[in-house]
Amino acid sequence: MWFWIVLAALAVCWVFFILPGRGAAERRRMVTGRNFAHRGLHSQDGTVPENSLPAFAAATDAGYGSELDVQLSRDGQVVVFHDDDLPRMTGAEGRVDSRTLAELQALRLGNTNETIPLFTDVLGVVAGRQPLIVELKSGPAWAELCEKTLAILRAYDGPYCVESFDPRIVVWFRKNAPDILRGQLLNPAREYSCCHLRAFFLSRGLCNLIARPHFMAWGGGAPNLSVRLCRALGAVGVFWTARPGFANKDKWDAVIFEYYTPSPRL
Repeated sequence: MWFWIVLAALAVCWVFFILPGRGAAERRRMVTGRNFAHRGLHSQDGTVPENSLPAFAAATDAGYGSELDVQLSRDGQVVVFHDDDLPRMTGAEGRVDSRTLAELQALRLGNTNETIPLFTDVLGVVAGRQPLIVELKSGPAWAELCEKTLAILRAYDGPYCVESFDPRIVVWFRKNAPDILRGQLLNPAREYSCCHLRAFFLSRGLCNLIARPHFMAWGGGAPNLSVRLCRALGAVGVFWTARPGFANKDKWDAVIFEYYTPSPRL
């Protein structure tokens, strides 16, 4: 008897922890039924580099939404770049936040003449024509990044939402911009480079207790029970990153893709 009582209590607690934010179901329209180009419509051969102005222009012109990554330069400018450090995309050493904007823009993306763009430059290219999923990268100055990204978005006339792997960032937007659609990025526990307990909490969406995201953005294989349950409770389900041969689009409200050109609509 007591076993079943305890089990039921744990189940209720689990549901309470992973509940999505209020109004999640009503906010689906911005992302539902859409394909979003991962870091813009970049090419696998690198001739159109990820998170570059041509990649976002190509995605927008083709009718896709775009997913992009923002972080801060050393002098506090909001730039669009995925990795914490520079070698993979620029061949330079060091972290993005160790260089000023001028130093970052002196670098080149891959073997092209494209440079690391400002977030405002990307917004100028998209110009409100297609929706954006803006991922805020975690880092020492994450709160400053939130403040500056929000200020830029408030001045932008176009559809957008925000997401992050860092629950602190999702919480920040819950407190400071509750009207903005916000999402929690999740991976399977094995993909996190942290202790097992923290990886378990993050991968199961248990930080929803404080963040209350409107959507869950899941990366990698079949979603775990928490993600499925959170969606059943009203959260929007976003999958990343779909690649050629992806066959589960009907199971998701929105899909972030790369290296192929699906229909703009699911």
